[in-house]
Amino acid sequence: MSYHPNRLRFLTILCFGLVYVLWGSTYLAIDIAVQKIPPAFMCGTRFLVAGVLMLAYCHLRGLNIACSPRRLAQLAAIGILLLMGGNLTLSYAELYVPTGLSALLIAITPLWLLVLDTLLLGEHRISGRGMVGLALGIVGTVVLLWPELSPAGNLSRKELWFSIALLGSSFSWALGSVLSKRWGEGASLSGIGWQMLFAGAANMLFALAIRDPARVVWTARGIEAIVYLVLFGSLVGYTSYIWLLGHVPTSKVSTYAYVNPVVALFLGWLVLHERIDRYMLAGSVIVIASVALVTAAKVHPRSAEVDLPAVEAAGD
Repeated sequence: MSYHPNRLRFLTILCFGLVYVLWGSTYLAIDIAVQKIPPAFMCGTRFLVAGVLMLAYCHLRGLNIACSPRRLAQLAAIGILLLMGGNLTLSYAELYVPTGLSALLIAITPLWLLVLDTLLLGEHRISGRGMVGLALGIVGTVVLLWPELSPAGNLSRKELWFSIALLGSSFSWALGSVLSKRWGEGASLSGIGWQMLFAGAANMLFALAIRDPARVVWTARGIEAIVYLVLFGSLVGYTSYIWLLGHVPTSKVSTYAYVNPVVALFLGWLVLHERIDRYMLAGSVIVIASVALVTAAKVHPRSAEVDLPAVEAAGD
């Protein structure tokens, strides 16, 4: 779908604002939900409900929700990579890892996005500045975890492994994002609905396999958290994110990952009284600097001598 330039600019700013703020707040909502509702069951419920609501909305609006088997397979792959490989791992990690630290570890996502974008979407290689940024991101992650990695650290082995698993989660999210951009048409409302429905079904099947329903404790606070995640995390936030992938360069979309931690850290401190120490502050500065360095770096065409900027204007 083509947009008038002014409308495109307005929608781009709106969607960025929604993704920046709402997704930063979902770290807190997930943390609250998984205290009484097992992560896989919570994710299954969240995305099944959101997917059904989105497809029902499309049907009532007269939009076509039918897809070819090939297209459904693509939407299933995108949804599962993003909302199971990415979101389910995060939900499990938040049982053990503080909200702010989880968000900061996920901030490595733009680095994966740039690498995968380069490999799967273009014939370019990352510049030296970009490679420095990648290395700096690893340094920032080590600084974030240093109090727990050091002999005096108080992070248990399970907490440490889930912190590391978040790096794999960010890779799965980045791969799903790049495939969404490569295969196109993911920004349609029906396509988003199918992605959430497939992801919800996969999460729920996993939940049933590990007997999650028997461990669910329904509380008013947990239900409120799921409702918030369905409405603002999935229907509004996820839809805005997929729309941005279809209309804005990946490097610009990836900036959500270093705005979200600021929101998550603040809310974790305000609501859950989580600590913010000098290592988290220093690590966050390094990670944000590395991400900014990589996404602002130039990429080189493999068959040309001229550098191309990695960050383009929205709508270019």
